[in-house]
Amino acid sequence: MEPNPLFTRSKEIRQDNWGRWLCYISVSILLLLVVTIIYFISSKGIQTFTKNHVSVWSFLTTADWNTGTLSGGKTDLGALALMTTSFVTTMLAAALATPLAFVIGIYVVALQPKFGQKFVQPIIELLLGIPSVVYGFIGLTVLVPIIRQHFGGTGFGILAGALILALMILPTITSLAIESMRSVDPSYQKFAYTLGCTRWQVIYHVILRISAKKLVVAVIYGVARAFGEALAVQMVIGNTVQMATSLVSPTATLTSKLTTDIGNTIDGTLPNNALWTLALILLLISLAFNLIVKGFTKGDRAA
Repeated sequence: MEPNPLFTRSKEIRQDNWGRWLCYISVSILLLLVVTIIYFISSKGIQTFTKNHVSVWSFLTTADWNTGTLSGGKTDLGALALMTTSFVTTMLAAALATPLAFVIGIYVVALQPKFGQKFVQPIIELLLGIPSVVYGFIGLTVLVPIIRQHFGGTGFGILAGALILALMILPTITSLAIESMRSVDPSYQKFAYTLGCTRWQVIYHVILRISAKKLVVAVIYGVARAFGEALAVQMVIGNTVQMATSLVSPTATLTSKLTTDIGNTIDGTLPNNALWTLALILLLISLAFNLIVKGFTKGDRAA
């Protein structure tokens, strides 16, 4: 007796169920990975305070990075210099890269769209694919000697790090800025031209005004990438934990300190736990960047 087709699942329904379960499993694995990473870094990062009894306030507000034990059994361990250098280097890089990225975006979208799409945008995409070690090597062999010759010092420091980071995040901000400007409805531009606006008035009052939120998001993504960059910065920053007195003073960032020392410490010791605390700080800052982006894009999604 053949089964009644009304009570049997068709091939399409079975494929739909398989696809649904595959999506559920993939999302579950992704969530599990995120939770595992956050738990692992958090559990290791707080041991500096729970196991080694370092003061949280002292760790965040002092600049001396001394992982040894002082007289009286106390430790003098602070990450302020590392955090300050990271923020200063990142913000300086963003200040250098953002105006140039916006100008390139305007050129590609509003001034020469055909030439920009055919020649300029492929170059931007090519820069996106260059490994960070290549940028770091260029900075070490070309940029550092130039800074040493013209600005004094060793050539290593915030200035070299900021210039390398600006070059690295320029393609990221530019690509996102181009997509943001292209998302503006062309009819708005046509209406502005019919009202007698010039090209630059259309660019400023229509394209830039409408895409302003998305452009801010592009900058935030660029800043987030710059803040988490390690290898290229490590090669040009100097890797000396101290509060920089000038842009050409050797110093260190959170990421450069991590990559330099993580292989030279023993698991469970104070030097190792302190590095995991730096990793936890980087994780929290990355989450903060994501929350800021969500705050900027929340209104657009609701609309």
